[in-house]
Amino acid sequence: MRSVRIVSAAAVAAVVSMVSIHAQYGAAPAQGGRGGAAQQQQNVPTPRTADGHPDLSGFWAGGGGGGGGVKPDEKGNIVQLTVARLCHQTQIDAGECHPGVNAERDAGINQRPANQPLYKPEFWEQVQHLDREGIQLDPAFHCKPNGVPRMGPPGKIVQTATELIFMYQNGNTFRVIPIDGRPHDPIKSQDTTWYGDAIGKWEGDTLVIDIVGFNDESWLGWPGWLHSNNMHVIEKYTRTGNTLRWEVTVEDPDTLLEPFKMDPRVIRLNADPKATFIEDLPCEERDTQHIVTHERG
Repeated sequence: MRSVRIVSAAAVAAVVSMVSIHAQYGAAPAQGGRGGAAQQQQNVPTPRTADGHPDLSGFWAGGGGGGGGVKPDEKGNIVQLTVARLCHQTQIDAGECHPGVNAERDAGINQRPANQPLYKPEFWEQVQHLDREGIQLDPAFHCKPNGVPRMGPPGKIVQTATELIFMYQNGNTFRVIPIDGRPHDPIKSQDTTWYGDAIGKWEGDTLVIDIVGFNDESWLGWPGWLHSNNMHVIEKYTRTGNTLRWEVTVEDPDTLLEPFKMDPRVIRLNADPKATFIEDLPCEERDTQHIVTHERG
């Protein structure tokens, strides 16, 4: 559950907006239906700019990625990683995996990815506390930005020879990424912001974005995945035909035992010339004080 809203005309408008967005973006093809659509998206030539780099411009939608609730061990046995809140395999092996609150009713328990960040032992209790109390403590429930990388890939990209502009539906947010060879700004890279100081460069046909200068208020994901203000994020964007692959690696030696590679996502180009963002309704948090359980849908 992202938020509990009072049903009103505004809420109905929000639902209508989401339906409209879903129609613009296009649902994932069902088996036996439009299953060849993704393949057709990849088989078209990759557009390029005058300088020869792939052109990432476009209105992007749909998508997918890896993940799941189980994974096999080295013997082929299935290990359930969603038995409790944020139980990494090392915690399971050490017998330090505690049962979740309201696990029998909380649908969020079953939505946990098998791919999870590996925290230093001294942070396990804090992460699980944030997870158990996420309905109260998740910054996204309090109208704060999702931040990078939680916000995911952009919904629209405008590319020029010197910069890229990333636009997002959620909160009508934008990011400007220079690709003119400049280094990190000496002042901005020391700031602590939600989106950090980003610079991009091309490595072959892949755009690599290096980001530093974060605050420690955002989460990597809603199961309480915290990070420090020394987090370093590397985003990679690779366009193939009309599909765009988004990959992220999070480095945070203050909290993580090893870099965390998030499950990649592949999004498809929305070729509808009339596709556009729907204006977000203002975010007003009025529900937290009335919530009495830890359940998240």
